[in-house]
Amino acid sequence: MLNLLKSLMGGSAGTTISPERYKAEFADARKPHTLIDVRTPEEFKSGHIPGAINIDVQVLARRLDDIPRDRAVVLYCRSGNRSSYAAQMLQRAGYAEVYDLGGIGDWRAAGYPIR
Repeated sequence: MLNLLKSLMGGSAGTTISPERYKAEFADARKPHTLIDVRTPEEFKSGHIPGAINIDVQVLARRLDDIPRDRAVVLYCRSGNRSSYAAQMLQRAGYAEVYDLGGIGDWRAAGYPIR
């Protein structure tokens, strides 16, 4: 279903960012940003990137007021599909600096911690 929604929305999915680049430019540099895990609450509880908040992609459109517009937004999910869709949604809603970190598996593969 998400793939169908993505194809209907069209457009790019934000800037893709690697775990290494995210660590260097945002986490380690302490650049103000909002890190959002767009997986389900159950997936989030099973392990997430430290500092992330959980907003399921299925409710993201209703939660835009919870996401600051004056800082970068970095999104991730399990595989990168939902985060890509979420990035498109935020861009269409007027967010200027949106990054797609992809899947949490890439984060783990890079050797970074999960909580």
